[in-house]
Amino acid sequence: MIDLATLATYVAVVLGFVFIPGPATLLTVARATSSGTKVGIATGAGIAAGDIFHTVMAMVGISAIVATSAMLFSIVKYIGAAYLVYLGIRAIIGKTSTDPAAGALAIRAGKAFRQAVLTEMLNPKTALFFLAFLPQFVRPENGSVMLQLAALGIIFVLLGLFSTVVFAVSAGGLGAFLRRNPAVLKWQGKVVGAIYCALGVRLALQQR
Repeated sequence: MIDLATLATYVAVVLGFVFIPGPATLLTVARATSSGTKVGIATGAGIAAGDIFHTVMAMVGISAIVATSAMLFSIVKYIGAAYLVYLGIRAIIGKTSTDPAAGALAIRAGKAFRQAVLTEMLNPKTALFFLAFLPQFVRPENGSVMLQLAALGIIFVLLGLFSTVVFAVSAGGLGAFLRRNPAVLKWQGKVVGAIYCALGVRLALQQR
């Protein structure tokens, strides 16, 4: 069992981390602004699901393989970057209704969830983060290392989901106001697409 002092320190560090705007926040805000709060929350849930995957990978040591293999790291990185750019290009060239009364969402919540899961799973930087970050709060004297890693990962996922929901609700309310403007409706897809493309390029340029 994780001792209270270690747990309190971990929670404080993670809270500071998840509320600093990063790629997950940008994706959530972009989706919530363009497609509504529900889609933004679905994006956040997808990111959380991807983080659960990385927690499991860190627990079983597969992330260590990615960390030590330059070729495997590059393969995963470029697949993830290409997927983000693909989503961005689709959003940029896709047709968006400029009729505010149409009320059509740019993307459904289920699709946004699946895209977010893949985006997070294909980010080797996240895998390395979990591999490097979680063990710092593991104490062998506190019991099973696997259980401690699982608990730390779940806490990270829940706090991360909480932060993305907060951002999604805030951005969703702003997006509902902005989408009443036909000019915003016309350009929202291009803005979201540009964010995805930028994140893809950023991922491609990342070094281990």
